Amino acid sequence: MIKLGVNSVLFKDFDVETAVRHIAQCGYDGVELSAIQGMCEHLVLDSWQEQAEELKRIAADNGISYLSMEVASLDEARLTKAFEAAKAIGIPVVNVGPGGKSNDEADLSQSIATLSHLSELAASYGVTLCVKAHVGNAIYNTPTTLRAMDAIDSEGFGIDMDPSHVYRAGENPEEALPQVLSRVRHVHIRDCKGRSSGPGPIGQQACGRGDIDLAAYCKVLVDGRYDGPVCLEVIGANGHSLAEVAIVAAESYGYLNGCLRALGARASKDDALQSQNG
Repeated sequence: MIKLGVNSVLFKDFDVETAVRHIAQCGYDGVELSAIQGMCEHLVLDSWQEQAEELKRIAADNGISYLSMEVASLDEARLTKAFEAAKAIGIPVVNVGPGGKSNDEADLSQSIATLSHLSELAASYGVTLCVKAHVGNAIYNTPTTLRAMDAIDSEGFGIDMDPSHVYRAGENPEEALPQVLSRVRHVHIRDCKGRSSGPGPIGQQACGRGDIDLAAYCKVLVDGRYDGPVCLEVIGANGHSLAEVAIVAAESYGYLNGCLRALGARASKDDALQSQNG
Protein backbone atom coordinates (compact mmCIF):
# COMPACT_ATOMS: atom_id res chain seq x y z
CA MET A 1 0.00 0.00 0.00
CA ILE A 2 1.25 3.46 -0.88
CA LYS A 3 1.61 5.47 2.31
CA LEU A 4 0.44 9.08 2.40
CA GLY A 5 2.15 11.70 4.52
CA VAL A 6 2.61 15.44 5.00
CA ASN A 7 5.84 17.39 5.23
CA SER A 8 5.54 19.22 8.54
CA VAL A 9 6.73 22.45 6.85
CA LEU A 10 3.02 23.06 6.14
CA PHE A 11 2.65 23.51 9.92
CA LYS A 12 5.81 25.59 10.29
CA ASP A 13 4.14 28.14 12.60
CA PHE A 14 3.15 25.41 15.05
CA ASP A 15 5.02 22.97 17.28
CA VAL A 16 5.77 19.46 16.08
CA GLU A 17 3.19 17.77 18.31
CA THR A 18 0.44 20.02 16.94
CA ALA A 19 1.62 19.27 13.41
CA VAL A 20 1.68 15.49 13.90
CA ARG A 21 -1.70 15.44 15.65
CA HIS A 22 -3.45 17.36 12.89
CA ILE A 23 -1.76 15.36 10.13
CA ALA A 24 -3.03 12.18 11.79
CA GLN A 25 -6.53 13.63 12.20
CA CYS A 26 -6.63 14.33 8.46
CA GLY A 27 -6.19 10.59 7.85
CA TYR A 28 -2.55 10.40 6.81
CA ASP A 29 -0.33 7.41 7.54
CA GLY A 30 2.74 9.42 8.43
CA VAL A 31 4.79 12.59 8.57
CA GLU A 32 7.83 13.93 6.81
CA LEU A 33 9.76 15.82 9.48
CA SER A 34 11.08 19.17 8.33
CA ALA A 35 14.69 19.75 9.40
CA ILE A 36 15.35 22.68 7.07
CA GLN A 37 17.60 25.17 8.80
CA GLY A 38 16.32 28.72 8.51
CA MET A 39 12.91 27.62 7.23
CA CYS A 40 11.34 25.03 9.51
CA GLU A 41 13.12 22.85 12.07
CA HIS A 42 10.59 20.57 13.67
CA LEU A 43 13.61 18.29 14.02
CA VAL A 44 16.61 20.30 15.23
CA LEU A 45 19.57 18.33 13.95
CA ASP A 46 22.11 20.06 16.17
CA SER A 47 20.31 18.60 19.21
CA TRP A 48 18.37 15.69 17.77
CA GLN A 49 19.27 13.39 20.66
CA GLU A 50 17.16 15.57 22.97
CA GLN A 51 14.12 15.16 20.72
CA ALA A 52 14.34 11.53 19.65
CA GLU A 53 12.31 9.85 22.40
CA GLU A 54 9.72 12.61 22.46
CA LEU A 55 9.25 12.33 18.70
CA LYS A 56 8.77 8.58 19.00
CA ARG A 57 6.15 9.15 21.72
CA ILE A 58 4.29 11.71 19.62
CA ALA A 59 4.11 9.34 16.66
CA ALA A 60 2.96 6.43 18.83
CA ASP A 61 0.31 8.54 20.57
CA ASN A 62 -1.13 9.55 17.18
CA GLY A 63 -0.86 6.14 15.53
CA ILE A 64 1.34 7.21 12.65
CA SER A 65 4.98 6.90 11.59
CA TYR A 66 7.76 9.10 10.27
CA LEU A 67 8.02 8.39 6.57
CA SER A 68 10.90 10.73 5.74
CA MET A 69 12.89 13.80 6.73
CA GLU A 70 13.66 16.85 4.61
CA VAL A 71 17.04 18.50 5.19
CA ALA A 72 17.50 20.24 1.81
CA SER A 73 21.19 21.03 2.50
CA LEU A 74 24.07 19.07 0.97
CA ASP A 75 26.40 19.94 3.84
CA GLU A 76 28.07 16.69 4.88
CA ALA A 77 28.32 17.50 8.58
CA ARG A 78 24.64 18.39 8.72
CA LEU A 79 23.62 15.33 6.75
CA THR A 80 25.70 13.07 8.99
CA LYS A 81 23.58 14.29 11.91
CA ALA A 82 20.47 13.70 9.80
CA PHE A 83 21.47 10.11 9.06
CA GLU A 84 22.24 9.49 12.72
CA ALA A 85 18.87 10.89 13.74
CA ALA A 86 17.05 8.95 11.02
CA LYS A 87 18.60 5.68 12.17
CA ALA A 88 17.75 6.35 15.81
CA ILE A 89 14.17 7.51 15.21
CA GLY A 90 13.38 5.02 12.45
CA ILE A 91 13.12 7.36 9.45
CA PRO A 92 13.96 5.52 6.20
CA VAL A 93 14.43 8.44 3.78
CA VAL A 94 16.27 11.76 3.95
CA ASN A 95 15.42 14.27 1.21
CA VAL A 96 17.72 16.95 -0.20
CA GLY A 97 17.88 19.34 -3.11
CA PRO A 98 20.56 19.06 -5.81
CA GLY A 99 22.08 22.52 -5.47
CA GLY A 100 23.90 24.30 -8.27
CA LYS A 101 22.48 26.20 -11.24
CA SER A 102 20.51 24.95 -14.22
CA ASN A 103 22.29 24.46 -17.54
CA ASP A 104 25.74 24.65 -15.96
CA GLU A 105 27.71 21.51 -16.75
CA ALA A 106 30.26 22.08 -14.00
CA ASP A 107 27.51 22.50 -11.40
CA LEU A 108 25.72 19.38 -12.62
CA SER A 109 28.90 17.30 -12.42
CA GLN A 110 29.64 18.63 -8.94
CA SER A 111 26.08 17.95 -7.77
CA ILE A 112 26.23 14.36 -9.00
CA ALA A 113 29.65 13.77 -7.40
CA THR A 114 28.42 15.17 -4.08
CA LEU A 115 25.24 13.11 -4.15
CA SER A 116 27.22 9.96 -4.96
CA HIS A 117 29.48 10.45 -1.94
CA LEU A 118 26.61 11.33 0.40
CA SER A 119 24.56 8.35 -0.77
CA GLU A 120 27.32 5.99 0.31
CA LEU A 121 27.33 7.74 3.69
CA ALA A 122 23.55 7.34 3.92
CA ALA A 123 23.82 3.65 3.10
CA SER A 124 26.26 3.15 5.96
CA TYR A 125 23.44 4.23 8.31
CA GLY A 126 20.80 2.12 6.57
CA VAL A 127 19.11 5.23 5.18
CA THR A 128 18.21 6.27 1.63
CA LEU A 129 19.23 9.73 0.44
CA CYS A 130 16.75 11.06 -2.13
CA VAL A 131 17.14 14.06 -4.42
CA LYS A 132 14.52 15.74 -6.54
CA ALA A 133 14.66 17.73 -9.73
CA HIS A 134 14.31 21.33 -8.56
CA VAL A 135 13.50 24.36 -10.69
CA GLY A 136 16.62 26.51 -11.09
CA ASN A 137 19.04 23.90 -9.70
CA ALA A 138 21.60 21.74 -11.50
CA ILE A 139 19.22 18.77 -11.58
CA TYR A 140 15.93 20.33 -12.69
CA ASN A 141 14.24 18.07 -15.24
CA THR A 142 14.12 14.48 -16.47
CA PRO A 143 17.31 14.54 -18.61
CA THR A 144 19.40 15.85 -15.70
CA THR A 145 17.72 13.38 -13.33
CA LEU A 146 18.67 10.56 -15.69
CA ARG A 147 22.27 11.81 -15.69
CA ALA A 148 22.35 11.41 -11.91
CA MET A 149 20.69 7.98 -12.09
CA ASP A 150 23.22 6.75 -14.62
CA ALA A 151 26.18 8.00 -12.59
CA ILE A 152 25.15 6.92 -9.08
CA ASP A 153 24.73 3.21 -8.37
CA SER A 154 24.73 3.36 -4.56
CA GLU A 155 22.02 1.47 -2.70
CA GLY A 156 21.71 4.57 -0.55
CA PHE A 157 20.56 6.73 -3.47
CA GLY A 158 17.04 7.36 -4.71
CA ILE A 159 14.93 9.87 -6.60
CA ASP A 160 12.32 12.03 -4.92
CA MET A 161 9.97 12.68 -7.84
CA ASP A 162 8.13 15.99 -7.30
CA PRO A 163 5.57 16.55 -10.09
CA SER A 164 5.29 20.29 -9.44
CA HIS A 165 8.97 20.96 -10.16
CA VAL A 166 8.93 18.79 -13.27
CA TYR A 167 5.73 20.49 -14.43
CA ARG A 168 7.24 23.95 -13.89
CA ALA A 169 10.31 22.81 -15.85
CA GLY A 170 8.02 22.39 -18.86
CA GLU A 171 7.32 18.65 -18.72
CA ASN A 172 4.17 16.66 -18.00
CA PRO A 173 4.88 14.65 -14.85
CA GLU A 174 2.77 11.65 -15.85
CA GLU A 175 4.95 11.31 -18.97
CA ALA A 176 8.22 11.97 -17.16
CA LEU A 177 7.61 9.59 -14.24
CA PRO A 178 8.00 6.25 -16.13
CA GLN A 179 11.52 7.29 -17.18
CA VAL A 180 12.74 7.57 -13.57
CA LEU A 181 10.35 5.33 -11.64
CA SER A 182 12.83 2.48 -11.26
CA ARG A 183 14.85 4.63 -8.84
CA VAL A 184 12.03 6.59 -7.19
CA ARG A 185 12.05 5.99 -3.43
CA HIS A 186 10.00 9.01 -2.35
CA VAL A 187 7.42 11.41 -3.81
CA HIS A 188 6.88 15.02 -2.81
CA ILE A 189 3.52 16.08 -4.15
CA ARG A 190 1.52 19.28 -4.54
CA ASP A 191 -0.41 21.06 -7.26
CA CYS A 192 0.21 24.44 -8.91
CA LYS A 193 -1.35 26.86 -11.35
CA GLY A 194 0.69 27.41 -14.49
CA ARG A 195 4.39 26.82 -15.06
CA SER A 196 5.81 29.78 -13.13
CA SER A 197 8.98 29.52 -11.04
CA GLY A 198 7.05 29.29 -7.75
CA PRO A 199 4.17 27.02 -6.73
CA GLY A 200 1.84 29.86 -5.71
CA PRO A 201 -0.24 30.39 -2.55
CA ILE A 202 -0.94 27.42 -0.31
CA GLY A 203 -4.52 27.02 -1.51
CA GLN A 204 -3.35 26.49 -5.08
CA GLN A 205 -0.88 23.87 -3.89
CA ALA A 206 -3.67 21.66 -2.49
CA CYS A 207 -3.88 18.53 -4.63
CA GLY A 208 -6.65 18.84 -7.21
CA ARG A 209 -6.79 22.63 -7.30
CA GLY A 210 -4.09 23.28 -9.87
CA ASP A 211 -3.24 22.36 -13.46
CA ILE A 212 -1.17 19.20 -12.95
CA ASP A 213 -2.87 15.94 -13.91
CA LEU A 214 -2.19 14.34 -10.54
CA ALA A 215 -4.78 11.63 -11.15
CA ALA A 216 -2.78 10.45 -14.19
CA TYR A 217 0.43 10.76 -12.15
CA CYS A 218 -1.05 8.51 -9.44
CA LYS A 219 -2.04 5.97 -12.07
CA VAL A 220 1.55 5.79 -13.34
CA LEU A 221 2.76 5.26 -9.77
CA VAL A 222 0.33 2.39 -9.26
CA ASP A 223 0.89 0.82 -12.68
CA GLY A 224 4.63 0.92 -11.98
CA ARG A 225 4.06 -0.80 -8.60
CA TYR A 226 5.52 2.03 -6.56
CA ASP A 227 4.98 1.35 -2.86
CA GLY A 228 6.93 4.11 -1.11
CA PRO A 229 5.86 7.32 0.64
CA VAL A 230 3.87 10.06 -1.09
CA CYS A 231 4.20 13.19 1.04
CA LEU A 232 2.37 16.45 0.54
CA GLU A 233 4.88 19.31 0.55
CA VAL A 234 3.28 22.75 0.69
CA ILE A 235 5.54 25.75 1.20
CA GLY A 236 4.81 29.37 2.08
CA ALA A 237 2.48 28.58 4.98
CA ASN A 238 3.89 31.14 7.40
CA GLY A 239 1.25 33.51 8.75
CA HIS A 240 -1.65 31.15 8.06
CA SER A 241 -3.98 29.88 10.77
CA LEU A 242 -4.02 26.31 11.98
CA ALA A 243 -7.42 25.90 10.33
CA GLU A 244 -6.10 27.12 6.97
CA VAL A 245 -3.14 24.76 6.85
CA ALA A 246 -5.20 21.81 8.14
CA ILE A 247 -7.75 22.43 5.37
CA VAL A 248 -5.00 22.18 2.73
CA ALA A 249 -3.80 18.92 4.29
CA ALA A 250 -7.31 17.45 4.59
CA GLU A 251 -8.37 18.44 1.07
CA SER A 252 -5.19 16.96 -0.40
CA TYR A 253 -5.69 13.74 1.55
CA GLY A 254 -9.20 13.39 0.19
CA TYR A 255 -7.98 13.86 -3.37
CA LEU A 256 -4.95 11.56 -3.16
CA ASN A 257 -6.64 8.87 -1.12
CA GLY A 258 -9.60 8.88 -3.52
CA CYS A 259 -7.35 8.55 -6.57
CA LEU A 260 -5.30 5.76 -5.04
CA ARG A 261 -8.29 3.82 -3.66
CA ALA A 262 -9.91 3.91 -7.09
CA LEU A 263 -6.70 2.39 -8.46
CA GLY A 264 -6.62 -0.31 -5.77
CA ALA A 265 -3.47 1.09 -4.15
CA ARG A 266 -5.01 1.92 -0.78
CA ALA A 267 -7.59 0.40 1.50
CA SER A 268 -9.72 2.25 4.01
CA LYS A 269 -8.37 2.25 7.55
CA ASP A 270 -11.36 0.15 8.62
CA ASP A 271 -10.51 -2.42 5.91
CA ALA A 272 -6.88 -2.46 7.05
CA LEU A 273 -7.90 -3.03 10.67
CA GLN A 274 -10.25 -5.87 9.68
CA SER A 275 -7.43 -7.47 7.67
CA GLN A 276 -5.05 -7.23 10.63
CA ASN A 277 -7.66 -8.76 12.92
CA GLY A 278 -8.37 -11.63 10.56
